[in-house]
Amino acid sequence: MLLCRQALLLGISKRGDTYLRTLLIQGARAVLLRSKAPSVWLMSLAQRRPTNVAVVAQANKTARTLWALLAHQRDWQAGYAGQPG
Repeated sequence: MLLCRQALLLGISKRGDTYLRTLLIQGARAVLLRSKAPSVWLMSLAQRRPTNVAVVAQANKTARTLWALLAHQRDWQAGYAGQPG
């Protein structure tokens, strides 16, 4: 078994606030389907996977970003590059 230094990131669970999860998924769907400039990561994922899988992946990424901003008491900075590692 190959061990990796990064933690295994799972999808959005059905525990927690249903309404918040619904908002995250609807927002991610709007980004994928209506955005004038969606991210390269999201577009390449949408080409490889079904649409709903890409939408939930974007919602999961958004939720993790929101959690990190709240947990570390930071403001959103476009183009921010975190520490490698």
